[in-house]
Amino acid sequence: MSEGAAARRPAHAPPLLGIGQVLAKLQPEFPELTPSKLRFLEEQGLVTPARTAAGYRKFSPADIERITVVLAMQRDHYLPLKVIRAHLEEIDAGRTPALPGVVDASAFRATAARYSREELLREAGAAAALLDEAVSASLIRPAEVYGPETRDLLAALAALRASGIEPRHLRGLRAAAERQAELVEQAIAPERRTDPAGRARSAERARELGERLTVVHAAVLRDVLDRRAH
Repeated sequence: MSEGAAARRPAHAPPLLGIGQVLAKLQPEFPELTPSKLRFLEEQGLVTPARTAAGYRKFSPADIERITVVLAMQRDHYLPLKVIRAHLEEIDAGRTPALPGVVDASAFRATAARYSREELLREAGAAAALLDEAVSASLIRPAEVYGPETRDLLAALAALRASGIEPRHLRGLRAAAERQAELVEQAIAPERRTDPAGRARSAERARELGERLTVVHAAVLRDVLDRRAH
């Protein structure tokens, strides 16, 4: 939408929201969202809010839905922004691209569900004791509501328990993750900046490096298992 487009919208169109209103609407689900993050998403071409004659950003319901999809993709699928941007560009072009584990955009939105403790246990097919043990082993952080990533993790822990692998056996995973996080921090330290936009870029860079470490970890584990099987 071009400069001043907000003032030319039809009277029946849904109201546009300012940055503060967008934060109030989305922060309950995405507490990490800040004005700087919104501006960074615009800078990266992921959302294009309208501008008033005075230059203030105004977000439409479609903008807010788009921001929600971007943030949920980051949180639930750990995708870098360049992958998310390419996915959204495909949708904008009228295509129905697939992401790993995602059939289409509507299916993806279904993965953004939030679960209470009771709902989490039911969806994961796990006992309350298993969740408590996973929290004790620092595999799951206690929360009021949980996302699909925790549901999938708890379901995996339930399947592992069926084979005799308990949460206490996996305590080392947290320590390994902490060490890998330190590597990422060291890698991005030279380019780290203190301004809000710079912090957002650093967070995105850290996410990309973490995704690559995940690929390496999975490949190494598969190789070890394959060698032991022969």
